[in-house]
Amino acid sequence: SASAALRWLFLTKRTNPVTSEMQTLSTVLPSRYSEQELLGFLLATAAQNNQPVALWQLPGTTLTQLIISEQSIQLHRDEFLEELDAGFIFAPFEKSANRYFLPADHLFTFAGGKYQPQANPAEEASAQWLTDQLASYTVRQYKPANTTPPVTHDSSKDSFLELVAKGVQDIAKGTFEKIVPSRTRTIPLPEGFDVTESFQKLRAAYPQALISFVNIPGVGSWIGASPEVLVSVQNKSIFKTVALAGTLPYTPGTDIKAVAWTQKEIEEQALVERYVISCFKQVRLREYDEHGPKTVVAGNLMHLKSEFTVDMKATNFPQIGSVMLDLLHPTSAVCGMPLRPSLEFLRIHESYDRRFYAGYLGPVNINNNIDLFVNLRCMEIFGRQAVLYAGAGVTIDSNPENEWSETEMKFNTLLNVVL
Repeated sequence: SASAALRWLFLTKRTNPVTSEMQTLSTVLPSRYSEQELLGFLLATAAQNNQPVALWQLPGTTLTQLIISEQSIQLHRDEFLEELDAGFIFAPFEKSANRYFLPADHLFTFAGGKYQPQANPAEEASAQWLTDQLASYTVRQYKPANTTPPVTHDSSKDSFLELVAKGVQDIAKGTFEKIVPSRTRTIPLPEGFDVTESFQKLRAAYPQALISFVNIPGVGSWIGASPEVLVSVQNKSIFKTVALAGTLPYTPGTDIKAVAWTQKEIEEQALVERYVISCFKQVRLREYDEHGPKTVVAGNLMHLKSEFTVDMKATNFPQIGSVMLDLLHPTSAVCGMPLRPSLEFLRIHESYDRRFYAGYLGPVNINNNIDLFVNLRCMEIFGRQAVLYAGAGVTIDSNPENEWSETEMKFNTLLNVVL
């Protein structure tokens, strides 16, 4: 079996070491090796072969999964998620820009720090592929490529305060009800920065977020911890989405049932709820359940969250995932409401390309599920530098200083863990 072959390989390398790296790996049997070491090995293998890779852990689970693709595929707008092969989607904020699909050509699953036995033919074939790679590969630590970061668009505090104030003015004029301006911060990464170590730290710190790392050659490398479900389809039976908005700092020990939300945050979250319901109305769907809003913790922050679920079989709506994805993205939680004037405002006044920030990402048709999240609390890696992204929901009651502080708190979601 593939597992037996892998064990034989490691035992052989233990008795016949070729290099120091392989000698280290030689002690790594399927029942003993470090998940971090093998994840680094797989990421490095993909980088050497110029192959796209996606690494992730879903909220509330202990499973870590990794895909290596032979190549990424650009999806057409009219392609249905439900008809795709198993893989991973990475989509930008701009709806008209290219979406990337990473087929699960090689799929690996880890639980409890251990590489899992092969559960299906695809994973069995992946284990054999891994065996073949280990036979000749000697580099075991992944380092992001030294690509050139874009011209910095980091805004000064004054310019961001002006942007928020301009948003409040336009809300008062009736141009829109809500706007979500964002900003970037470019930071140096420490010389010892390790993607797999950062991934594990984020996983431990934010167990209720999607923890992800995606690298597509020629497109970009991103790591993040997103709390916001965009589209979820479980076992082709249950559709889920959420309305998540409002932000307060969280201190360990806080009684979340006693949190006092201001009118500004309550209204901000209610706007997102109404946006989701308006999307249901567009497809004449009335049979949905709504739960919330309730206070939820996302690392160092708290948000107001409502959950919406639809029984796909009872409503006879097997492609609701694709239909709602097209309607929901970009949501009012990352753009504004109504959508068209909000987008126009951001394109004129935000003055930078969000790229994949506030886009969406996640596994598709793996274990018969679709799990897509808004790409929040994220940063793009450029070798020894990274660009962080964060936005703030602005309503008629917004205070520019408070919105600046909100983006700072969101930056710290990654900074407090990764650096």
